Amino acid sequence: MVEDKQIRLALFFGGVSSEHEVSCVSAAAWLRALGQPPCAGRYAVTAVGITKQGRWLRYTGPADRVEDGSWETDAAHSAPCALSPDRTLRALLVKESDGWREQPVDVAVPVLHGKNGEDGTIQGLFELAGLPYVGCGVLASAVCMDKVVANTVMDASGVPHCAWCFAVRADLEADADKVLDTVEAKLPYPIFVKPANAGSSVGISKARDRAELRKAVDVALAEDDKVVFEEFIDGQEVECAAIGNPDAPDTVFTTHPGEILAGAEFYTYDDKYKNGVSQVLIPARLSQAKLDEVQALARRAYLALGCAGLSRCDFFVQKGTGRVLCNELNTFPGFTAISMYPKLMEKEGLSFSALADRLIHLALTKRKGAY
Repeated sequence: MVEDKQIRLALFFGGVSSEHEVSCVSAAAWLRALGQPPCAGRYAVTAVGITKQGRWLRYTGPADRVEDGSWETDAAHSAPCALSPDRTLRALLVKESDGWREQPVDVAVPVLHGKNGEDGTIQGLFELAGLPYVGCGVLASAVCMDKVVANTVMDASGVPHCAWCFAVRADLEADADKVLDTVEAKLPYPIFVKPANAGSSVGISKARDRAELRKAVDVALAEDDKVVFEEFIDGQEVECAAIGNPDAPDTVFTTHPGEILAGAEFYTYDDKYKNGVSQVLIPARLSQAKLDEVQALARRAYLALGCAGLSRCDFFVQKGTGRVLCNELNTFPGFTAISMYPKLMEKEGLSFSALADRLIHLALTKRKGAY
């Protein structure tokens, strides 16, 4: 039986997403952190794994099996479950031999990356259930996930970023040449081509001519119905970790920026999560004035996009001009052993466990209906 003093926490991982495996690695790190001070004894943790097919399973086995993906076949530690949208329950419904049992939940932690995790969908379910949750709300999650909408908001808020344009599937399929003529008139080669809604560099290509541009569009359309075209920036890739709730903007904190030294031509999905050949420098190799500028712009972007709890703010610092340009905000960044967000926070003196505890506290104290 859960003690009254313990906070009943449901941690969600996996998901119907191209970033399913990364989510499992991040979730294993969270589960371990929740068993260490200052979290140890404070939370009664229930892990909820979502398969690639969308099946929900309460999982009670070891974190190692979450990390390597074998949890899905661990029948001894799994039971079908669902989150009730009935806010009078605020509970998981867990299937047992004699029927469905209610398991009360006080707070949710969606350690989910990409579609169905960072795009506002599961956040909407938490809202229906009346359940506090870690991270950005429905609108901010959806806005940050969609690069077209996020870029538009940044334009309106004075957050500088690279030149860009976009096209939708219907126009590309109707007359691709006309669309690509327009893109080439606006942007010089090389051009980065991205799906509007995807994460962790999935579906992104660098095009150097019309032939490569066509191929890049096909790659992006495999992930989404909108395609974003962006100016190539020759510069340093730097990232800030942001934490805090916008209903108390004075408490929003951004870290010193770190720098990514990509192992490939640009910072790919494999670089981020698989091969480990990219390098991280904290702080980034910038002057103090430029470090301060990046931090200030990270805070401005975080507030402009309505973020809450946490986000990782990614920037380019252009060589030659020194221009600081916001690339994107990631509303639930990776928490793997090589992920930048926890590394940046650790550099600020916040251990992984202390960071998890802080993020849960922010979820529980977030003003209802503020965002």
